[in-house]
Amino acid sequence: MKSLFYKDKMRRTLYYKVRMKKNILKSIYNNFSLPNTIRIKAYFKLKTLNKNYSITRLHNRCILTNRSRSIYKNFGLSRLAFRRLALNGNLIGVKKSSW
Repeated sequence: MKSLFYKDKMRRTLYYKVRMKKNILKSIYNNFSLPNTIRIKAYFKLKTLNKNYSITRLHNRCILTNRSRSIYKNFGLSRLAFRRLALNGNLIGVKKSSW
C-alpha cells in the first residue's frame, strides 16, 4: 500500500511542478488570434508532456490510513479515520449529532 501512496505523491509533485507551463501552453493553443504555426507548436509540446502531469491521474487518499475510498475532502481523512478521531474528540468543532 505504501507504493500507491508514493506513486500518488510523485504524481502530485509532477502535476504542481508543470501546472503553470501546461496552462500557458493551453492558452496559447486556444488563442485563435495567434498564427497557426505558434499554436501548432504549443499543441505538440502539450502532447509530448508526460501523462502523469495530468490532474486526472491524482487520486484522493486518506492522510492517516492511505485508504483510497470515501475520503472527506475538507479533512483529507477516510470515513473510518474521521469517525475514530471525532469520537475521541481530536477534531476541533466536530461532535456527534443526536436528535
